[in-house]
Amino acid sequence: MKPESSQEYSQKWTEVDNYLVGHLVEDDPVLQQVLDNNHQAGLPAHDVAPNQGKLLALFAQITGAQKVLEIGTLGAYSTIWLARALPALGKVVTLEADAHHARIAQTNIDLVGLQDKITLHTGPASETLPTLTAEAPFDLIFIDADKPSNPLYLEWALKLSKPGTLIIGDNVVRDGAVVDPQSDDARVQGVRRFIEMIEQEPRLSATALQTVGSKGWDGFVLARVNS
Repeated sequence: MKPESSQEYSQKWTEVDNYLVGHLVEDDPVLQQVLDNNHQAGLPAHDVAPNQGKLLALFAQITGAQKVLEIGTLGAYSTIWLARALPALGKVVTLEADAHHARIAQTNIDLVGLQDKITLHTGPASETLPTLTAEAPFDLIFIDADKPSNPLYLEWALKLSKPGTLIIGDNVVRDGAVVDPQSDDARVQGVRRFIEMIEQEPRLSATALQTVGSKGWDGFVLARVNS
């Protein structure tokens, strides 16, 4: 029987996610503790799902990444997935605007023992991104922060990349609202401009996918720097 309402669809998506995670994503009490810490500290439930975290890790491994830039740390759940996927001398630089979020993130990074592999910068990314030129180029850049600033983040991602760098932009479907050019939601307009900039950028080869699951209806952009 097909679900008849959006609530039933959402429930089914979550059930499928749970099934896939149960079979394909190893159980990790430490990562669960990270999520628990984030919840107890009152952070918004915007962490990637476990299967999405593992997808990020696989992207890092497939590309052979050694240096990763993450724009938007939250509680460092995705940060930890990325850092664990890197070789021994790999490095994740992650940026978080909110000081409270950053404190919880650092606690989680220390909990998993990755403080030597992850560097967390606190403050608006518009201010911290210009300080990273000496650490560039990055092999993988994950953009998962405030959507109105996505166009700015793409500009900096291109400055801090090299041929072969993979740029991932999360949360680009917005429950389907991305198709509405008249939307008064600044997040939607930020994503639309982000996608349009990628379309117009000759240095990038890109695609995007819709996703459904425990996090609802959304999607992500994958863009590779060609030259």
